[in-house]
Amino acid sequence: MPNAKVLSEKQAVVAALVERIKNAGSGVLVDYKGINVAQDTELRAELRKNDVEYSVIKNTLTRFALDDCGMKELDPVLHGTTALATSTGDPIAPFRIISDYSDKLNDVFNIKAAFMDGKVLSDAEIKEISALPSKDALYSQVFGTLLAPITSLAVVLNQIAEKNGAAPAAEAPAAE
Repeated sequence: MPNAKVLSEKQAVVAALVERIKNAGSGVLVDYKGINVAQDTELRAELRKNDVEYSVIKNTLTRFALDDCGMKELDPVLHGTTALATSTGDPIAPFRIISDYSDKLNDVFNIKAAFMDGKVLSDAEIKEISALPSKDALYSQVFGTLLAPITSLAVVLNQIAEKNGAAPAAEAPAAE
């Protein structure tokens, strides 16, 4: 029988992990076997820069937390070395960063499984999400698309004004 103090500490870790998983928009379970310290430091810095929480976790405690969150499908991947990357902000960030490192490090660093909004994702879904640009890049694309017609209208109106002999809007004299 485990010591009561040790048991309560483990229960606290599981409770914190359940809270972390429930609050996360997405999460990626990683097999980090063989990664060196320099690579790990670089990865952690990149994840931190993108507000992704990354930690090495015990498989048994993770199993209890995932089961509490209704993701028992992830139990089979919880063996060997396991780390968890979660994000409460940009849900694509952990996928994109972990996938980039997985590609760069080949068989040393691999994605075991992932979830988004409490749903376990297939390998194909993980690949699709990993290929998406960041949330900020997507916002930029949308705003660029929305501003394009307005910009075009301004250019056309300026050309019409120049054709009719009026001074271009940028060169119009200031009223005195």
